[in-house]
Amino acid sequence: YYKIVDLKNPKRVVHALEICYMTGKPYTSFRTQQIKKRPFRIIKIGLTRNREELYERINRRADQMIADGLVEEARQVYPYRAPNALNTVGYKEIFKYIDGEWTLPFAVEKIKQNSRIYSRKQMTWFKRD
Repeated sequence: YYKIVDLKNPKRVVHALEICYMTGKPYTSFRTQQIKKRPFRIIKIGLTRNREELYERINRRADQMIADGLVEEARQVYPYRAPNALNTVGYKEIFKYIDGEWTLPFAVEKIKQNSRIYSRKQMTWFKRD
């Protein structure tokens, strides 16, 4: 498995090691080499948008989230910020504002920036197939 694992994806590496540790078996013993035939055909449908227009919409959306009360919402869930479920674009930047590490305008800019990065990753993922 070491020869084929994506070493840049530590979650997969850790997952494989956990399986090996818990079962005492090599991870490859759980992997099948046969590709499963599915009784259906997969069709992927996606929408594309001009990048400039997409980024403008992302910026407006971030501003709207703040106007709709994201800071107050983040304050309510702040005590539970450790779980990964709250480590998302929007919350993690506002938590830094609440901690006093960032100003609110800087946190909002980081929300916009991180949303654009996430958007690019999604577009790359869709183009991959």
